[in-house]
Amino acid sequence: MKLAILSCSLGCYSTRRLREAAVQRGHKVKVLDTLKFAIDLEQAEPDLYFRTKQLTHYDAMLPRIGASITYFGTAVVRQFEQMDVFCANTSAGISNSRDKLRSMQILSRHQIGIPKTIFVRDKKDVLPAIERVGGAPVIIKLIEGTQGIGVLLAETVKSAEAIIELLQSQKQSVLIQKFVVESKGRDIRAFVVGDRVVGAMRRVAQGQEFRSNVHRGGLTEPVVLDDTYCETAIRAAQIMGLRVAGVDMLEGKQGPQIMEVNSSPGLEGIERCTQLDIAGAIIDYIAAQVDFPEIDLRQRLTVSRGYGVTEIHIPEGSEYVGKAIRESGLRDRDLNVLTLYRGTTVIPNPRSDRQLESGDRLLCFGKLESMRDLVPAKTRRKRRPKVKELPDLPVAEEAHADAVEAAHQDRFNGDSSEED
Repeated sequence: MKLAILSCSLGCYSTRRLREAAVQRGHKVKVLDTLKFAIDLEQAEPDLYFRTKQLTHYDAMLPRIGASITYFGTAVVRQFEQMDVFCANTSAGISNSRDKLRSMQILSRHQIGIPKTIFVRDKKDVLPAIERVGGAPVIIKLIEGTQGIGVLLAETVKSAEAIIELLQSQKQSVLIQKFVVESKGRDIRAFVVGDRVVGAMRRVAQGQEFRSNVHRGGLTEPVVLDDTYCETAIRAAQIMGLRVAGVDMLEGKQGPQIMEVNSSPGLEGIERCTQLDIAGAIIDYIAAQVDFPEIDLRQRLTVSRGYGVTEIHIPEGSEYVGKAIRESGLRDRDLNVLTLYRGTTVIPNPRSDRQLESGDRLLCFGKLESMRDLVPAKTRRKRRPKVKELPDLPVAEEAHADAVEAAHQDRFNGDSSEED
């Protein structure tokens, strides 16, 4: 296998270890500076130039894209994808994980634990947002940041307001996140490669520091994760579209809570803590998958007019319940079942004799018109009632609630500044 490692830090620990692991396994490997590429676009011939020369053929590419060059770095990765080179992490996966708001939006659609998080822009939304995440103390995060930079703990509502106002005045976008008290100063980093966790460590903050990042002085200890934590980490990486990822989780009362999914996780801390060959596991995975580059289904499967991919549901009482897939008549309607989702179980390429059950979801490719009557109708979500609309509220409590709301309005109405 001929492997390219994209990295602007040729001498850093992670890059050196990955190169060493590849050489030890007999692979040809070269570290290429991400910023030295030129992207050539031409009909049916996507190409790359490196240091003004046309790039030679590579079987696989492992991106180590720093936060400061995300836009250009993901563009280079995307070009490798268009050239059908296997990429350990895709450009979409890197972009999804790098933006904290986007990553939380994607995760929030799935049955996976995350701390309640709110994104606000209007000053009037700050106090209600703090209340909705459970009140102070709260975590305030910049949308982009690594190694604990841009993560703040606000002990009181007043300090949270002041921090958010300051950051917003500097044109910074911030997230307000629930503070998981029981995990204060502790988190777990699970290193995911493919469909397994190859190593994990617990990070513990020191002194008054609440951030447990190694770069913030946090201490580490190896940890063996149970199935729940392993499955959560793997699912989070897959949802983000990452094959190699460092998944940071809080140990909450209700189970693992995903804090962040990192597309370029450092190797030094976890290898020294666990004494495991994490770099070797990454190289072995790439070598096993190198013949299967990423295929963009939207580019490939939707080219045929009238065809596409969608998810259909099997509701209770459906004529399909109890029937095998081959007896369902889906194939006669020119529909192919790619994946069957049953609860939290994923069954890829299900056998034709598998019986369908109520609640099953089928990812299908075929004629869109044939699937129209199988797509579940969209339901409108019920709005949560306001405090003052709760039934049987005592008069004194109702007056207090109205007074608090009025005070909040007065507090914000005094600031007439506007921001485009």
